[in-house]
Amino acid sequence: MKTFAYVTLCIVLTLLLAAHQTELSMAETITCNALQLSACASAITTPNPPTHQCCSKLKEQKPCLCHYLKDPNLKKFVNSPNARKVARICGSPFPTC
Repeated sequence: MKTFAYVTLCIVLTLLLAAHQTELSMAETITCNALQLSACASAITTPNPPTHQCCSKLKEQKPCLCHYLKDPNLKKFVNSPNARKVARICGSPFPTC
């Protein structure tokens, strides 16, 4: 019985490490470029709903949002109530930095 528990623990740990490595690999391939969010400009500055392209770009750039929030030129755009609304509509929760 102890052997089974040990094998199960090893499998779970291996799966967790593999999932974590996949997340790291995905984060490394993303190029942070605030211009990628220009597809969301209309949805953030007007009452228009976000487009599919906006939501795709927002999800793609999500790992970069904390970096953008630290930039004084981008913070007011990225941290606006409408930007948070767009993120919510797109199903991409706003990050906690």
